[in-house]
Amino acid sequence: MIPLLDLKRQYAVLGPEIEERVCAVLRSGGYVLGRPVEAFEEAFARYCGTREAIAVNTGTSALHLALLALGIGPGDEVITVPTTFVATVAAILYAGARPVLVDVDPRTLTMDPARIEAAITPRTKAIMPVHFHGRLADMEGILAVARAHGLRVVEDAAQAHGAERGGLRAGAFGDIGCFSFYPGKNLGAAGEGGAVATNDPDLAARVRQLRDWGQSERYVHTMKGFNFRMDAIQGAVLGVKLPHLDGWNAARRRVANAYEAGLADGLVRAAGPFGADHVCHVYALETADRPGLMAALAAAGVGCGIHYPVPVHLQPAYADLGYGAGSFPIAERYATRTLSLPIFPEMTDEEIGRVIEAVNAHVAPEAAPEAKEFAL
Repeated sequence: MIPLLDLKRQYAVLGPEIEERVCAVLRSGGYVLGRPVEAFEEAFARYCGTREAIAVNTGTSALHLALLALGIGPGDEVITVPTTFVATVAAILYAGARPVLVDVDPRTLTMDPARIEAAITPRTKAIMPVHFHGRLADMEGILAVARAHGLRVVEDAAQAHGAERGGLRAGAFGDIGCFSFYPGKNLGAAGEGGAVATNDPDLAARVRQLRDWGQSERYVHTMKGFNFRMDAIQGAVLGVKLPHLDGWNAARRRVANAYEAGLADGLVRAAGPFGADHVCHVYALETADRPGLMAALAAAGVGCGIHYPVPVHLQPAYADLGYGAGSFPIAERYATRTLSLPIFPEMTDEEIGRVIEAVNAHVAPEAAPEAKEFAL
């Protein structure tokens, strides 16, 4: 079976170094924050090209604290998209603000800047684009709208570690960039983790204080904060993995570009070819026969998945946002037709070819080529 994702292959290469670093943490007796986390923060800030990076316990916490650090709270509105994981919208609600959704661009599935203006009200304080599937949103267009209206920009870069355009990396375009290190991300921890990146030292200081119970010094709480600190073990693991991220992203692009070249007509491919502004966290195609294609792939020994089958505004828990079916037709069409193919850096040429052959055999059986034709 070719899995959708195989983290064991990554560990097979890095396991000895990870174990050495983790055991060093365990022997140290310092298990929360500390030098392993500080070292990772310094390295990640350099990687993102920002002055500061602050490690936290999850990507959701990163979004939550970013909004609080910007002073966003009850009565405020934040514009984002329905094509995302629910954490994007949940973080806005955690801050006490109201999420206002706009539909996505049909080609990129990221925020459509042309739709933002109509969603702005006197209560709008920020825009939160999502770099979906690892593709940078149209940050030039989004920032132009934000600047024209005096709005802050919080990048949800949870899926886009290392995506780059015009000399800037994900997280360095807006006021604050937020990352998740959930294990399946391009840069994943051995558990949960997240980070905030920013060039603003005042915002960074507020996030640091908020993540640690609002303490300005030990047992002096000048803010109502949270226990959102990163564990030292996660900092150590991420420190081992970060130097490999660019190579892993390049390997993911290789897989995605092979799919782009080899998949038959009869389905909607992800918009390629894939360059530096897309780190290919997910490779999703659209098909009118998702159940049939999923069954065919399973029969051929190819794993697949769905990211995400229900847009946020149609999730039962978020019905009180006031949207319904038909509110965002592009997001809704995508959610009902999308199917994610296996993509991870260690995929072999033979596996890539088998995936292409299995898809083509279902979509265009009369033209299904041999898998070896797609060896790279």
